Amino acid sequence: MSDETMRIGFVGLGNMGGRMARCITGAGDALLGFDPREAAIGEAGAAPAASAADVVAGSDVVLLSLPDSTVVEAVVYGDPAFLASVRVGQVIVDLSTAAPESTRRIAADLAERGAVYLDAGISGGAAAAEVGALTLMVGGDADALERVRPVLGRFSKQVFHCGASGAGHTVKLLNNFLNAIALSATAEVMVAARKADLDLATVLDVLNASSGVNFATINRFPRIIQGDYLEGGLTNTLMLKDVTLYLELLGSLGVPSLNGAGPVASFGLARQLGYADRISNTVVDAIGDIAGGVRLHASTEEAQA
Repeated sequence: MSDETMRIGFVGLGNMGGRMARCITGAGDALLGFDPREAAIGEAGAAPAASAADVVAGSDVVLLSLPDSTVVEAVVYGDPAFLASVRVGQVIVDLSTAAPESTRRIAADLAERGAVYLDAGISGGAAAAEVGALTLMVGGDADALERVRPVLGRFSKQVFHCGASGAGHTVKLLNNFLNAIALSATAEVMVAARKADLDLATVLDVLNASSGVNFATINRFPRIIQGDYLEGGLTNTLMLKDVTLYLELLGSLGVPSLNGAGPVASFGLARQLGYADRISNTVVDAIGDIAGGVRLHASTEEAQA
């Protein structure tokens, strides 16, 4: 079946899923969609399905964008009609951040029905999803990936095949942990720079020309110091969830995590101080709160009042 005749379905049209879906419909492709929030289906430009099972029944390739493995399993196993609708030759792509062990279990169950389950971790956040420039790390059958690559290309700039089932979600967790480390550590450094009465733009220029450079110093904090938190991306709750999944992965591999405490403490603090559902960049405000009410984008006097 060519990509011109491939019927596409999407389950989970939230913050990230909705943006990816709009890339598909914006390119002129028909899309069958389901989300518990019915308005999200229309916002994504999709035709409405009554359930996730109906998406499976009416699609050749099904994309899932859900919060975690608990929700993915609830969708796949909660309604018997979902698995009953799976058929030979179908490809289901899980774009969620999920536990690799759960991913492999679902892949095996779908394989018994002749379908292929690909785990496709995503990176790039809401901004990249908005313009179809995500990076995808995919685990599962390489031939199936090639079949659906034109669909994935609607919302991604780079697609990497990482290995067998579960490999995509494993790489995603590794990447997200480094992301969490960089963000939380840079937030701490920038609060300290503010309290030391340093010019924050100059500090970032120095970091970005030095060995402390990272994704947060390049892409996040130049905006944050201006008061733009880049709202719409991964929340503090979801960041903490991702770090927890990473720690569970390392436990299963028998690898010690000597650096896990920092991001767990940082994003846990943000949750406790009322930033749970705000973008994870606001972790800098949580750290600032306990440092005396520091805000990077305020004047020095206001930040340290």
